[in-house]
Amino acid sequence: MIELPWPPKELSPNARTHWAKRSKIAAKYRADCQVLCRQAGIKPMEGKMLLIIDFVPPDKRRRDDDNCLAAFKSGRDGLADALGIDDCRFVTQLHLSDETTNGGVVRVRIAEYRESV
Repeated sequence: MIELPWPPKELSPNARTHWAKRSKIAAKYRADCQVLCRQAGIKPMEGKMLLIIDFVPPDKRRRDDDNCLAAFKSGRDGLADALGIDDCRFVTQLHLSDETTNGGVVRVRIAEYRESV
């Protein structure tokens, strides 16, 4: 498991951030997640990989899991960059925790994907 920083608020689909500012913030978040994944020593697997994401928000405000996933898009791209793969190989499972933590955190586990029948 790897713990990544909570996505910056400017990456939320509900944010009204100028595209140029948003682009810089997304690039930095992507690079930060890439570095953290490399430091964790996560290695790619053959075929598809199950990406299990647990969003632990910074506070008790209500959030939609689809907005959390959209805000994490550049973080997911950073994980794929670190693994040297195309992110289309990820099959995503997500959970929005009732727990909170100071600053928020995104806990990610990567497991072998087994297709169910």
